[in-house]
Amino acid sequence: MNTSPVAALRANLLAGLTSSFALVPECIAFALVAQLNPLMGLYGAFIICTLTALLGGRPGMISGAAGSMAVVIVALVGRYGISYLLATVMLGGLLMLLFGIFRLGKLIRMVPHPVMLGFVNGLAIVIALAQLEHFKQVAPDGSAQWLQGTSLWMMLGLVALTMAIVYLLPRFTRAVPPALVAIVSIGLLVAGLGLPVRTLGDMADIAGGLPAFRLPDTPWTLETLRIIFPYAFLMAMVGLLETLLTLSLTDEITASRGEPNRECLALGLANLLSGLFGGMGGCAMIGQTMINLTSGGRTRLSGITSGIMILLFVLYLSPLIERIPLAALVGVMFVVAQQTFAWASLRVIRQIPKADVLVIFVVTVITVLTDLATAVFCGVVIAALNFAWQHAHDLQAENIQDEQGHKTYLLKGTLFFASTTAFLQLFDPAGDPEQVTLDCSALKFTDYSAIMALKTLRERYVKAGKLLRVIHLSEQCRQLLRSTGHPSH
Repeated sequence: MNTSPVAALRANLLAGLTSSFALVPECIAFALVAQLNPLMGLYGAFIICTLTALLGGRPGMISGAAGSMAVVIVALVGRYGISYLLATVMLGGLLMLLFGIFRLGKLIRMVPHPVMLGFVNGLAIVIALAQLEHFKQVAPDGSAQWLQGTSLWMMLGLVALTMAIVYLLPRFTRAVPPALVAIVSIGLLVAGLGLPVRTLGDMADIAGGLPAFRLPDTPWTLETLRIIFPYAFLMAMVGLLETLLTLSLTDEITASRGEPNRECLALGLANLLSGLFGGMGGCAMIGQTMINLTSGGRTRLSGITSGIMILLFVLYLSPLIERIPLAALVGVMFVVAQQTFAWASLRVIRQIPKADVLVIFVVTVITVLTDLATAVFCGVVIAALNFAWQHAHDLQAENIQDEQGHKTYLLKGTLFFASTTAFLQLFDPAGDPEQVTLDCSALKFTDYSAIMALKTLRERYVKAGKLLRVIHLSEQCRQLLRSTGHPSH
């Protein structure tokens, strides 16, 4: 494989161009979902994509005006208007900046791998389902109806041809991204034959000028803060979560390591500026990131190229871009959905613990039916409960009684809130001899519940008129005991 600087430069430029084509319809669609001018989605995509590529902690990742953020703000826009939305985007950016300043990006390590698999599978399904909207048309009465007859078959044929090009072209050459070739080829075919198909221009007019700086026209009062803070907080959490999970996935694909805290800072700054320049909020976009990566994008140049191309589309290239057939973009996104789905998670279902299978299934379903934040939260809770349950049953005890009648309990495992009941049941204060020793050389104390369980055990032996000695406590356990005001001997 040619890895010369010229080849790498070409690969990243073409990857950025390809991902920019895929960004446009997504950003327009998400803006329309949020009841906004499509240009707000494109301005947000330009600012967020370019800044995160320049300053972020994960080269090769593509960010833009995301659907997960659009869903959050629909109610806000409908009730309070665009000015309040822009203020919300700015506040959300500030919250993201604080998240990065306090170095909380490392919390992504707390997300178990089954949750990651569910996240990937759920978003793959969401990406595929979102494309079905392009198989509908507006009826004379204003309702959306499925395509029928020739229009439907033409759409299906062009989508299938696009997918065939993306899948088959790499067998012959990898000099250019197959998605780019597919989009251009289908565009030329439709233009050359004059086929009556829907194009990007049918979604919205994307021609416009440079984004203009202006402060949101909202009263800067505590009442305004009360209104926008819940939306801003939810936007920030959803955006950070989707970004950090996409960052972890990109790390895995590229066999490299990103910087989560730096990405949080860049994303926060990008959202702050997007609000100041009339753009939507945004975060990492897994579909466009996958297109960029599979097209050869690995450096910051690919993301910068993608962001700048969005602005060029708005300023100069709208007549050309608006002629791109939607079928070509739909075909590319179907391929992205197929490549994003973790098919290996289906093959190993019988080989992994049932609790992990449950987590993958729950996160996938909730991601599709509700939102990513709820899905990941539920997945982490299930995984944490399973972890606690398993470790609560790992506590083991070995009883040793010497010739003098002294009894020693040698415990192995972890003592924490879920295992305290099992811990206390291991002892027999009424039936034990006068002197009992608890050997903690293989026992780990982790929380205050463990300390209280030890205190309860001592009290039971005192009540029975017997002596309990605790030996071989680790230094960490001694510090935990001392910090809670209990003797460590």
